[in-house]
Amino acid sequence: MRAVSSFFERMVQRFLPDAYLFAVIITFIVFVLGILFTDSSAFQMVEYWGNGFWDLLAFGMQMSLIVVTGYILASTKMVKGVLTKISKLANTPGQAILLVTFVASIACLINYGFGLVVGALFAIHIAKRVPTVDYRVLMASAYSGFLLWHGGLSASIPLLIATPDHFLQDTMGVIPVSETLFSSFNLFIVFVLLFTLPLLNRYLMKTRDQLYHPDANLWQEEEKEDHDAISATAEMTPAEKLENSRILSILIGAFGLLFVVFFFMENGFDLNINIVNFTMLFLGIIFHETPRRFLNSVADAVKNVGGIIIQFPFYAGIMGMMVASGLSQQMSLWFVSISSDFTFPLFTFLSAGLVNFFVPSGGGQWAVQGPIMIPAALELGVDTAKTAMAVAWGDAWTNMIQPFWALPLLAIAGLKVRDIMGFCVMILIYSFIPISIGLLFF
Repeated sequence: MRAVSSFFERMVQRFLPDAYLFAVIITFIVFVLGILFTDSSAFQMVEYWGNGFWDLLAFGMQMSLIVVTGYILASTKMVKGVLTKISKLANTPGQAILLVTFVASIACLINYGFGLVVGALFAIHIAKRVPTVDYRVLMASAYSGFLLWHGGLSASIPLLIATPDHFLQDTMGVIPVSETLFSSFNLFIVFVLLFTLPLLNRYLMKTRDQLYHPDANLWQEEEKEDHDAISATAEMTPAEKLENSRILSILIGAFGLLFVVFFFMENGFDLNINIVNFTMLFLGIIFHETPRRFLNSVADAVKNVGGIIIQFPFYAGIMGMMVASGLSQQMSLWFVSISSDFTFPLFTFLSAGLVNFFVPSGGGQWAVQGPIMIPAALELGVDTAKTAMAVAWGDAWTNMIQPFWALPLLAIAGLKVRDIMGFCVMILIYSFIPISIGLLFF
């Protein structure tokens, strides 16, 4: 195990480029595959790429705000205090890995965006508490919790097919979450991963010969002038009074939180990405107390989102080529052609894992694969709920080695994708076992 782990880490460190270059390379791979295996010409593939390039603008903004609002909230004195207290449960590197993995997994089961930010920020607090822990393994542990998101409460595919009038209702009907998220096979997968991933990550830490510790300066908070602590003898201008007004922050914060209350009263416990961002934003406004403190935190937070802003359009272009050329359809149909009624859930899972490299969005992937996999499942006599969850787990599975979703965490952690991906390969290999057992035998 030590040799395998070391091998993957060496390969990733040596050959895996920056996440931006990874997206560029995949762009050219899909371009060539589209020419070779579909009827699309080179000009058409470029056209598909350009037409799709801006299709993830809204989603890219949502993910940027996840990082920004999460950072804003976490930088408040109140939240720092809470995270610091929880981090005291870990006193050794092994305990640090166990605690971060478990907390990140629970957070991602609640909501994927929330989990990514909480995992990264909590890991930083743990690293301050236990400076002898390997920082790369710690952040890989925080990211490993994201493996569980599509089996949790914010899972896009099962929530979509449980919604009346979804686009495949005429084919498969409306499938309640009792048959997907709360089915025996999904609960088996979730609970096995929830309680074994921490142990796996702890073991991965033990395979390390040389531990990695970040520069201590990474966590040294700059001593900034407190703009609202202006000398009592100094006369404030009207503008300065507004910037340091606690009343304004409380009023606008209460305005936002009042909407949050109305939202949950009307929609129930619907933790979508927008309401998570909205809640974290207005809690941050209140907890920072003054507009000036809040704006200082915003200025620090936006430094972390450059990778997301520039890379998400490239993945939108890749999705455009995959879908418009029919390449994603051909991939899915090939897996269907080699399936039996018993192996179909497993091959659906594997096909979804492959497609996820090029269409790294749960909802987008279902739009591509759902119209292919559901009719095939009906023809083979396979449960459509399990088929949908097989696509969901395939989407979540290869996120472990797809930098797209790691970008928010890496931005907060101050790491490169190659710093954690070697460990994530081991997580990918291990997680194949419980997911396959759940899909085949439950």
